[in-house]
Amino acid sequence: MISKQLAKDVLDVALSTGGDFAEIFIERTNSSYLSIENGKVDAAVATLTYGAGIRILNKFQSVYGYTNNVSKKGLVSLAESLSKSYSGKRQLEVTDIKKVHVKCISPLEKPLSLVSRKEKIALLKGADSEMQKFDKRIVRTQTGISSSKKDIQIFNSEGKEFIDSKERGRIFMIAIASENGQIETFYVGPGSSKGFEFFTKDIDVKEMAMKVASKAILMLTAKECPSGKMPVILGNGVGGVLFHEACGHSLEGTSVSKKLSVFSDSLGKQIASPIVTAIDDGTIPGAWGSNNIDDEGHLTQRNVLIKDGVCTSFLLDDFTGRRLGMKGNGACRRESYKYEPTSRMSNTFIAAGKSTKEEIIASTKLGLYATSLGGGQVNPVTGEFNFACDEAYIVRDGKICEPVRGAMLIGKGSEILQHIDMIGNDLECTQGMCGSSSGSVPTDVGQPTVRVSEVTIGGRGGELK
Repeated sequence: MISKQLAKDVLDVALSTGGDFAEIFIERTNSSYLSIENGKVDAAVATLTYGAGIRILNKFQSVYGYTNNVSKKGLVSLAESLSKSYSGKRQLEVTDIKKVHVKCISPLEKPLSLVSRKEKIALLKGADSEMQKFDKRIVRTQTGISSSKKDIQIFNSEGKEFIDSKERGRIFMIAIASENGQIETFYVGPGSSKGFEFFTKDIDVKEMAMKVASKAILMLTAKECPSGKMPVILGNGVGGVLFHEACGHSLEGTSVSKKLSVFSDSLGKQIASPIVTAIDDGTIPGAWGSNNIDDEGHLTQRNVLIKDGVCTSFLLDDFTGRRLGMKGNGACRRESYKYEPTSRMSNTFIAAGKSTKEEIIASTKLGLYATSLGGGQVNPVTGEFNFACDEAYIVRDGKICEPVRGAMLIGKGSEILQHIDMIGNDLECTQGMCGSSSGSVPTDVGQPTVRVSEVTIGGRGGELK
């Protein structure tokens, strides 16, 4: 990390040609990754990331650069190079820098950085063993733990210094089943901003391993999914991926501020069914996507994006907020110092409703029940998407019937929001990595069980009967 005096010297150079804001972001991240495949240690990697990024703003323009040379010479050279993007006269001068207190919202019982490799291997082998012995048709298994401890320091031309530390950890399990030439894969990857206690107290690793194996075996017997337009019930937790990808990105200032989002002019307008409330909350203690502060130093917030179907807010950083005449709301994020920060989601979910899952299923005469979504594509400008279902079932006369494979959900995010007609009371979140212009960042996605009255389903199983 660097001294206040060095920060003032660098900011002075950065502002010398007319920038109206400058910022220095220093990062040190220790990461580790350990995996086991078919009972044997497959990889054990530890990495250190250390460097700095400098951003200079001037009205609606920004320039950004980074270096892993954090000496005075390296930082001043970078600031000087970036400042040449502007040709005006100095507007600002940093005379003093004061440290801003940062409160930790996710205290750790047992930091992952202090857990031995032996202890992690024992946990993973226990899970791997459960998957291998579940069924002889399980032909490959893999488990792993990844963790990171990130320490950051931010200085800006408003005379503020922020120092923060954040640790995250995640476990993943994969089971691959094979029979008669058919191969099926099932995956889970829970994570948190907690310590090793998350893996030993909050979740049952062996029980989860058996679930992963059982799902892979189940899908071996599944028939091809029929196609057509039909009601779709999205299971709690993983169904949140659909909202995150098809709607959430379109509510980020990155696209909204440039009029590149289907929701750019939607503030105060009805964009969803009146029963839909959607929230992004970066303040949830221990949650995978939570942070003490964002990457501009602002406190993270609970931002209600949609209230009773009405668009009430966007996710903003200060720079994208300039175009909208708004301030950032704690949503500025980046993967590392190598990326310029921008508005991103954290823990995003559809709020719980009043129905039970059983009531939603019972009221559906014929449709699809999707409990796990896989890969897909989204166009944030139009909201058009397609998502594969890793696990899905046909619903007939209010009952869950046969499993199907190869189901593809096709549609537009704005239409999906309007067609939600039932919301369960069983909110659950799952964890993932979200990629965008500022890199890959940890995000929670969530929702209760939700029914969409009509979705186009792609599949090879003919017409649904």
